[in-house]
Amino acid sequence: MKFQSDIDNIGKHLREIIKEIKDQNKTIAAYGAPTKATTLTYHFGIENEDISYIVDDNPLKQGLYSPGKHIPVFDSKLLYEDLPDFVLILAWNFAESIIENHQEYLSRGGRFIVPMPHPTII
Repeated sequence: MKFQSDIDNIGKHLREIIKEIKDQNKTIAAYGAPTKATTLTYHFGIENEDISYIVDDNPLKQGLYSPGKHIPVFDSKLLYEDLPDFVLILAWNFAESIIENHQEYLSRGGRFIVPMPHPTII
């Protein structure tokens, strides 16, 4: 029961963050297209209206769409061309290295959202 409650609270907090960002007419992209990203988006109720696109470093995933939500997946270079206001890291277990590798995105005003273990904006 506690585990379910903790997960529900994480999802509620993440949805609140996303709603607040979208209410300010800010853009959100996502980083990473692992299987767990599909689970996260469905379980936490994140829709394709919330995320403009997903970037992934794996060329085999680029040019495809997320299962069910049909969010397009592009090369991470798009972050620097489009410069979304926020990037939700769907591959949260790699958040540290993703953030480290994209310091330029941060220096240009972008912000990351790490959803797990507790939603955090960096």
